[in-house]
Amino acid sequence: MMAVRPRDKQPSGPDENTDNILPQGVASVLAVLPSSAVVLGRDDRVLRASSAARAFGLVKGDQLTAAELLALARQVRRSGEIQESEIEVAGNRFGVEPTTFAVRVAPLGTHGQVLVLAEDQTERRRVEAVRRDFVANVSHELKTPVGALSLLAETVQDAADDPVAVTRFSGRMQHEAARLTYLVQDLITLSRIQGGEPIPTPGRVPVDEVVHEAIDRCGTRASAKEISLVAGGTEGLRVWGDDELLVTALRNLIDNAVAYSPENTRVVVCARAVGDTVEVSVSDQGIGIPESSLERIFERFFRVDPARSRATGGTGLGLAIVKHVAVAHGGEVTVWSKEGSGSTFTLRLPAFGGAAMAVPDSTTNSLEAAQ
Repeated sequence: MMAVRPRDKQPSGPDENTDNILPQGVASVLAVLPSSAVVLGRDDRVLRASSAARAFGLVKGDQLTAAELLALARQVRRSGEIQESEIEVAGNRFGVEPTTFAVRVAPLGTHGQVLVLAEDQTERRRVEAVRRDFVANVSHELKTPVGALSLLAETVQDAADDPVAVTRFSGRMQHEAARLTYLVQDLITLSRIQGGEPIPTPGRVPVDEVVHEAIDRCGTRASAKEISLVAGGTEGLRVWGDDELLVTALRNLIDNAVAYSPENTRVVVCARAVGDTVEVSVSDQGIGIPESSLERIFERFFRVDPARSRATGGTGLGLAIVKHVAVAHGGEVTVWSKEGSGSTFTLRLPAFGGAAMAVPDSTTNSLEAAQ
């Protein structure tokens, strides 16, 4: 009997699964890439996608959702050349802001596969926008006192024969120079603490000393408006941090309270222990803050009433400094305010040793008693 030879296997056609097989090692590389990575087959189906790509909504099932990316991938497949671009993808949930990606698309292998890499640039864009706004705001704030000093200097020169005018305009020059000094000092302080650097030499800080030092530095301005500065609450509390930064933060809160309070009123600074934190509050009887502005008052250069703020000599950086000092100490700052009823700013800080305990035989005064 004649043996029958098995038929030889015919070569695979172009539609075979070879087009959907990733080149050796590609899957391992994609797994460690920090970028969102997607591999498309010849038919534009997703062969492999990183978890980041799916989380950002670039891929759904086996389809690429961003039309711009798909068009770019097809262009690369036709030309065989690497393409780079920047695209914006809408958030996959309501209220989520669009995400900006720096995209690089390249051919992969010889079967029409395409590699798509997308790097999230949203945070970088936000930082750049903040930096531009900050530079613009600083330029504007510096321009005002510098311009005023220039005009006042010319006026003094023209009024050299009038001693009364010279005295008056010299006083204005001193005022503008002081305002410029405060602004530069606040900028230096803010740049030092907002970089996320740890406090250089933290230590045990007595809250009483911080309160009394801050009140002492604000005494002259408060006396000019006949505003009483009163310290109350629990004595002997300790926090962990930098005493000078804490004095700066509390001074800014007290200065703010004095600036927006009418004459013959009272500003109360009260310290108390709450669990493993220490709360230092500054309460005034001032004009209050509109509810619509409460969420923005800790922004740099934000002013509820720009005209009034400049009249009081504020730099617009005080509350931003307070927020960054609180964060640098592992704490927070909050505000309660009602128009016409005053405001209360509360600085919450971790207690020294993890427990907000006063020293023995300390005297406790309630806020009501202080008032």
